[in-house]
Parts: sequence; structure tokens; C-alpha cells
Amino acid sequence: MSGSATTALAVVLIIAPLLPSLASRTVAFITGRRGAPLLQPYRDLVKLLGKRAVYSRTTTGVFRAAPIAVLATPLLAAALVPFDGHGSLAGFAGDAIAFAGLLALGRMLLALGGLDTGSSFEGMGASRELAFASFIEPALFLCFAALALTTGELSLGRMLGGAIDRGWAQAPASLAMVGVSLFVVMLAEASRGPVDDPATHLELTMIHEVTILDHSGPDLAFLLYGSALKFALFAALVVDTLMPRTGWPTPLAVAALIPALAVVAVLVGVIESTFARLRLVQVPQFLAGAAALAALGVILRVR
Repeated sequence: MSGSATTALAVVLIIAPLLPSLASRTVAFITGRRGAPLLQPYRDLVKLLGKRAVYSRTTTGVFRAAPIAVLATPLLAAALVPFDGHGSLAGFAGDAIAFAGLLALGRMLLALGGLDTGSSFEGMGASRELAFASFIEPALFLCFAALALTTGELSLGRMLGGAIDRGWAQAPASLAMVGVSLFVVMLAEASRGPVDDPATHLELTMIHEVTILDHSGPDLAFLLYGSALKFALFAALVVDTLMPRTGWPTPLAVAALIPALAVVAVLVGVIESTFARLRLVQVPQFLAGAAALAALGVILRVR
């Protein structure tokens, strides 16, 4: 199992930048534009890694540590996700809390890095990032609670790897609600529409993008790849929940992951191109709806 988990993790690490690019190409196709090449994120990452980072004299080590944390935390969290549909590379009872905690740590350091610049503009973005996180994290924990109650497991690898088939046999409605809720959480965590717009540069609407404006060179590459990897992590959670592969042969389960993630990315692009971006005051309501849906999944299991 560890060999297949390693292979699946390597596949996800390689294709992670492709997912936001595929979502953007879908938006471009639906709106009648040509769009950037599908492999453009890889070219951007290579170009940024070859440049030198520039730091303001007003920043401290917190600003320099933020990109490393944003890259390191999803890498560590990825070891807890069963990408092959059978088991994770690492895991322990309650590792779902560690998964959420690692991503929260990266978000906190990114916000601190934005505040470290002394820019009121980036401070605004950091404030919005943390404010919306207070709605994202309850929804995520409720999803994990519903999965734990449905499968009887406390580890992500066993929840979504070994016991998810039994959960679908016993409580399909709860798991369907969890899958939808995780998809909404993914839109927020990956800074996609209708929660955020990764292509916007309008001061009054920027959320995630504003906190990385002062980063450059390899630091910006770390931030972009970390964001793409977070997209891939949550897309994999959605796939593992809605398309269990525990009974599949391991090679087929790993091979099926790539088109499944591509379908999720295309669906994100369809949503971005067909739904208007939410006003900032509406985003908490949108995320609270995801939390309420996951909470209903919990209630169905404990009633």
C-alpha cells in the first residue's frame, strides 16, 4: 500500500499546477477567449525559480518564512490523504485534525507575511483571508465529523480509503452532503469563484492575491505551487468521498485519479464562468451554507 500511496502522491505533486490552469482554460473556452496555454503554470514556476527574490527593508524574517510555510504545510498534509483510494502515505488516529491544522498554519503565516510588509493594502487582504477562514474551518471539521461517524474511523486514510464503501452502503445521503460541502470548501481554500477570483486586481475585491503582491522570484513560485497543491488536496478529498475506489485494483485506482481531478477542475471552471462573483458580505453566508450541509450530514448519523 505504501508503494501505491507514494506513486499516487507523486502523480498529484506533478499535476497539481495543471488543475488551476485547466479551470482557467475552461473559463476561457466558455467565455469565448483563447486563454493561456495549459502548461503555462509550469513555465511560470521555472521562470520564477530562476529569478532573484526582492525584499523590502521594512520586512522581517516572517515575510521570508511565509512562502516556505505555504509550500511545506500542504506537502505535509498531502501525506495524510489517500490519493490511491486505499490508504495514505502516513496517518494516525485523529490525523484529520492535523490536516486542518497544517493548512491553518500556512494560512496564518501567509497573513502574518502580508502584515509584515506594513502595507494597509496587504493588511486588508490578510484580514479578509482570516475572516473567511473562520467560516471555512467549521465546515471542514463538520465534514470530517460526518465522515468519522459514517465510517467509524478517525484517520483520513481509513475514512476515505478502507471504510468509505461501507459508509456509502449505510449512509449515502450523509456522504453526498459531505461531498458537496467539501467542494464548496475547496472553492474557498483554492481562492476560486464565486468566492474569489485569482485573476482580479481590483483593490476592493482581492482576497488571496493581495497578500502575495510583494513576493517575487522563488518565493512567489512557492506560493503559487502551494496554492495549486491545496487545490489538488481538496479536489482529491472530493473525489475520494464521491468516487470511492477501495475495491478497485490499485493501478486502476491511481490511474483513475487523474481524470477525476481533471473533471473537478473543469467543474470549477464551469462554475466560475456561469456564476457571478459573490459580494464580500455574501461569502460568509455561502460558506455557512456549506457548514450547515455538513452539519445535516452529521445529524443524519446521530439521530
